[in-house]
Amino acid sequence: MAVRISSALVAALILVAACGQNSAETRKVQPPNLAAIADDQVEYAILDYVHAKMEGHYDQETEFLATLPPGIRALYVTSGVEDEVNNGGFNQYYWNSTGKFANEAVAAFEFFSAQKHAELMREANRIHAAEQAEIEKFKEQGTLQAFSDSYKVSKLGPLDERFYSIDENLSALRVAKIRADPASFAMQ
Repeated sequence: MAVRISSALVAALILVAACGQNSAETRKVQPPNLAAIADDQVEYAILDYVHAKMEGHYDQETEFLATLPPGIRALYVTSGVEDEVNNGGFNQYYWNSTGKFANEAVAAFEFFSAQKHAELMREANRIHAAEQAEIEKFKEQGTLQAFSDSYKVSKLGPLDERFYSIDENLSALRVAKIRADPASFAMQ
């Protein structure tokens, strides 16, 4: 009599077995073949690879990013700006840990020829620098209410709408650079 095992059971058994092994052994991350990935997925493939390589060690994020090729760093930094601003504006970007890359963000946007994004980032950096001491008082409170209250004093709000309406297709610029300069995105 043949025993049938469902594919879900097989997957569960593999996961259980993997959990018992050292994550470094089971999690050898292979770089994706960028040439074989569709344009609408290539940015995500690179970012997924970076996150998998970090394996949750975000406390070493800055050091890890410094080891990556310039294109991957630029993609990571510009994606961070885009994600945070789209989610909660520039105030959220600077409040969260992604804001530590603000100075690099200008050059990262320029790497992708996103000149309008770079110029807006310069302006955001200037405004943030001018109000940083005042915003730090809210951060020291360490509460969600303090974060919410910081929006009332920040002068970054008007830049959010400008970011949303920039007539540069950031994703298209990034994909074009990935295709034109694959060496800057070479993963190991």
